[in-house]
Amino acid sequence: MPTHELDSDFRTFAALTLIGAAGVIDVWALLSFRKQKTTIDPRYPHKTSSIVTGGIYTHTRNPMYLGLVLLLSATGVYFSACFGLFIVAAFILYMNTFQIKPEEEALEKQFGEKYLSYKAKVRRWI
Repeated sequence: MPTHELDSDFRTFAALTLIGAAGVIDVWALLSFRKQKTTIDPRYPHKTSSIVTGGIYTHTRNPMYLGLVLLLSATGVYFSACFGLFIVAAFILYMNTFQIKPEEEALEKQFGEKYLSYKAKVRRWI
């Protein structure tokens, strides 16, 4: 597979920066969920007791998925894999279609206008 020609030290720094950002975003998201005392399990959106709109959720509706995108990106950068960009794009497409859309539909049914209002204010990713 094609690779990119970046200095090893730069690749390591960039990958670690992306991993650090992913960690901060994910921990911030988990703490926001804990504060609201609601489930973080994306397989069961109907078990959600409230919509989390504070903290990192004022900037992105899906910070945990964003963290995963950053981890995938870090892997691609670290291994100089241009194919990693395809993997990241495929992951985003998959998540939008098969995870996020069904979650949003369930939250719209459960919380109605409150969720629709939040959705209108905050972008899906960033």
